[in-house]
Amino acid sequence: MEFSVSDELLGTFVPIIVYWLYSGIYILLGSFDNYRLHSRKDEDTKNLVSRRTVVKGVLLQQTVQAIVAILLFTVTGNDNETAKDLKLNFIVLARQFLIAMLVLDTWQYFMHRYMHHHKFLYRHIHSQHHRLVVPYAFGALYNHPLEGLLLDTIGGALSFLLSGMSPRASIFFFSFATMKTVDDHCGLWLPGNLFHVFFSNNTAYHDVHHQLYGSKYNFSQPFFVMWDRILGTYMPYSLERRAGGGFEARPTNENKAD
Repeated sequence: MEFSVSDELLGTFVPIIVYWLYSGIYILLGSFDNYRLHSRKDEDTKNLVSRRTVVKGVLLQQTVQAIVAILLFTVTGNDNETAKDLKLNFIVLARQFLIAMLVLDTWQYFMHRYMHHHKFLYRHIHSQHHRLVVPYAFGALYNHPLEGLLLDTIGGALSFLLSGMSPRASIFFFSFATMKTVDDHCGLWLPGNLFHVFFSNNTAYHDVHHQLYGSKYNFSQPFFVMWDRILGTYMPYSLERRAGGGFEARPTNENKAD
C-alpha cells in the first residue's frame, strides 16, 4: 500500500518543522561571539522572559497557526491543475511569491505599527514580543496569542489567498518566510548570509526596532523596507564592531524620522 502525504498537510506542518530546525542551527552558531549583535550576558540579563516561556508561547502560536491552515486548505480545496501548471511555469510561481510577499509585508507593517501606537494594544498585547530586548532565533514567533493570530496567521492567510498560490507552492513560500523571520531575530551578523545580501530588512535592521530608541521605527517585516521609507518610519543605522567582540547596530541621524 503506497503511503502519501497531501500538499495541504505538508503546507501546514513543514514551516513549523523548518522553524525549529533553522532556529537550532542558529543556536549552535550562537557560540561564535564575534558575530553576535549582543553579548550572551546581555541576552541573559536584558530579556524579561525565560526561554522556557518563549518555547511554550511559540508552540501555542504554531498550534493556532496549524488549525487555521487546515481550515483554510479545507475551505479553498486543492487545485490540482494549478499545481501542475506551477511545475511548468516559473514566471507564474515567481509572480505569486512576489504578490504574497507584498501582501504579507503590507498587512504586517500597518498592524505592527498600530500596535505600537495604540497604548492599550502595546501594553497588553505587543509588549509581550518586546520582552525579548535581545532577540534570538527561536523567539521569532514569541507573541501574545492574539497578536500571533492577527499579524502572522491572518497575514499569512491573506497572502495565500490573494496571491492565488496552490497548497504545494505554499509549502515553499511559508518555509521561506519562516526562515526569513527566524533570521531577522537570530541576533547574528554572519558573513555570506544571503538574507543580508538580498534584503535590507535584515537582522540588524530588526534589532534596531527591538531597542528602546527604535521602538517607533523599522516596523517593516519580514521582507522589504518600503513602507518604513514611504511613511517616514525608517531609522538608518551603522554596523560597528563592539568592544569585547561582535557587532552593534547603532542608529544614525541621517534621514531619521521625526
